[in-house]
Amino acid sequence: MSGAGSKRASSDNGSGPSEKKSNLGDKTPTTLIEPIRLGGISSTEEMDMKVLQFKNKKLAERLEQRQGFEDELREKIEKLEKRQATDDATLLIVNRYWSKLDEDVHVLLKSYDTEPSNQSAPPSAPPEEPGKAKETAMEIEEGSEVSQPPPTQDNKAASPEPPPAPPFSAGALPESSLTFLATLAHSTKEEIELKLQERMAFSKRAVSCVLETSNKLHCRIEELCDRIQSGAEFDNLGESLQKLNKELLTENRKLQDLATVLQEKHHRLSLQHHELQDRATSTETKVSEMERTIEDLQWDIEKLRKHEQKLNRHLAEALEQLNSGYHISGSSGSFQGGQTTLSVLKFEMLNAELDQNQELANNRMSELEKLQNELQAAVRLKEKLKLDLRTLPEEAVRNTQDFRCLQSQFSLLYNESLQVKTQLDEARAVLLSAKNSHLRQIERMESEELSVQKKLRTEVIQLEDTLAQVRKEYEMLRIEFEQNLAANEQAGPINREMRHLIGSLQNHNHQLKGDVQRYKRKVRDSQAEGSKLRLQIGGPPCPQPGASGSEPTTPVTVKEEEIEVKKEPPTVVPREPETPTTPEVKKEEEEQKKETERTKAREREVERERDKDRERDKKKKK
Repeated sequence: MSGAGSKRASSDNGSGPSEKKSNLGDKTPTTLIEPIRLGGISSTEEMDMKVLQFKNKKLAERLEQRQGFEDELREKIEKLEKRQATDDATLLIVNRYWSKLDEDVHVLLKSYDTEPSNQSAPPSAPPEEPGKAKETAMEIEEGSEVSQPPPTQDNKAASPEPPPAPPFSAGALPESSLTFLATLAHSTKEEIELKLQERMAFSKRAVSCVLETSNKLHCRIEELCDRIQSGAEFDNLGESLQKLNKELLTENRKLQDLATVLQEKHHRLSLQHHELQDRATSTETKVSEMERTIEDLQWDIEKLRKHEQKLNRHLAEALEQLNSGYHISGSSGSFQGGQTTLSVLKFEMLNAELDQNQELANNRMSELEKLQNELQAAVRLKEKLKLDLRTLPEEAVRNTQDFRCLQSQFSLLYNESLQVKTQLDEARAVLLSAKNSHLRQIERMESEELSVQKKLRTEVIQLEDTLAQVRKEYEMLRIEFEQNLAANEQAGPINREMRHLIGSLQNHNHQLKGDVQRYKRKVRDSQAEGSKLRLQIGGPPCPQPGASGSEPTTPVTVKEEEIEVKKEPPTVVPREPETPTTPEVKKEEEEQKKETERTKAREREVERERDKDRERDKKKKK
């Protein structure tokens, strides 16, 4: 398995042409997956074991990734929860102080007998006269003596949000804040914007009214200062100022008393509101319980009615039988009289059963009434106990035996939890050490695997290089072999012609040599005859053939040089000028042709195998 995979990978990475790879890349986007090195495998069990080990490793990596994602999501959820809590707290604080500000502004406006709606007057209004100020002070005194309604009524009409409840303990949120959060959660963005706009408009009106009143007071104070600085009517002004001061002091005291009264009323009303809410919840629980009991009683009544209907049917049937028995008794004799006695007995039995059933029904009704009364008493007791529990002091709870038992159990459980925590920490430490050792082993194995893979890659690259070199050498040798074959095929007839030419030239040379020898003999004979003739004539003697002049000797030397030149060509040919036999040459040529055909057939088979391997690799890649 692994060997085949490595061969395929090497063939893909190695000798494949670049043009085909580029075409494949253009057609379909392929993802390169690293091959899995399983090593040497002797059996299927070992292969399954190694595959399972690899799967477990991948699953462990995925689990670690998932745990990391879960931790990140938990951190995000905690951050969002904290953010939501802070946002809710800020919203509640803003709501509380805003409503307090509205209430305070409303109280101030009531003290000055002005309302937010009456802001038509501009801030730069003319100052009031002292007589008018006195009249307003008198009106405030009269209004303070009369019991005024709480300021929340007008505020409710003006602002959509209810006034804030008095400060509660930090442990539990007040119901007004809970309702505020509930309205924020259930209402849409547009509704919230509308409510906030209304509230902002009301607060703006109230603040503008306060600013108007403050501007009026400032104007009055400035007038008084101007009058004091002018010095005219100083005595009258001093008296009027003293009167005004006294009036303002009395007004201030009355306003303070009014504010304390209003705060007390507000506190009392909030307490009453909470009590009424508790009562409403208790009544709702009572109503739900009563509805359940009513449903149970109705079901029992329906059962009793069905039973009564059955008994009525039985009674009607018995009466019909009795009437039929009386009719039969009037017509028949003593036997029929016995039947009438039997029917009377049945009627009496049925009447007795009916009485018993009525008694049972009455008993059940009385039991149901008792149970209902007991249930009501239990509900009342439960409500009382609830109220007692709400107002129960801590010392009474601490002095009870149950609390002490629970405290002792809690201490035991706390000690056990500490022990379990220490054990858990130890187990975590052991787990961490095991995990670290396991991770080290995995890293070591991965490093070894990487080193082995690098070695294998280097070896594969070296083998591919050697294979490429061998292929190049093989191609060069094949080309040389083909060239030699072609040259041999072309040189065969030329060699034959050359051999024939060499043989003919050799024969011609032999003939020329014979002619030269013959001519030499003739020359010698002619020279001897010439010398004889000269001796006979009495002239000088004929010169010797070796000491003859330059003129007769030159042709002979030229002929000899020509003969030597004609003798040199056979030395150039490496083979001896033997006349080869024709069948042997034909056999050699036929064998050479067969060998060339065999080599060509082998090359074709090799090319076909290469094409098949390439097609298989392409199919596997797809």
